[in-house]
Amino acid sequence: MSKKPSRTLTFKCTKCSKPVTVFLQKVSACSHIQPYQGICTCGEVMRHATGQKDAVESYLASADGNWAHHH
Repeated sequence: MSKKPSRTLTFKCTKCSKPVTVFLQKVSACSHIQPYQGICTCGEVMRHATGQKDAVESYLASADGNWAHHH
């Protein structure tokens, strides 16, 4: 049985240096990617992902947040 990904992660905001909690986003049942997103109190959108390199790069490159995981 595989380990479940953490539901939240905390990073330092690149804009104001405050801590930002990003939340695991709902995705398909596959384990290729676990995308995270959150918003800092200064309004900066923070995104992070773990998993398959090309899926992670695709997620982080989609600046508008309108990303969907496809096989």
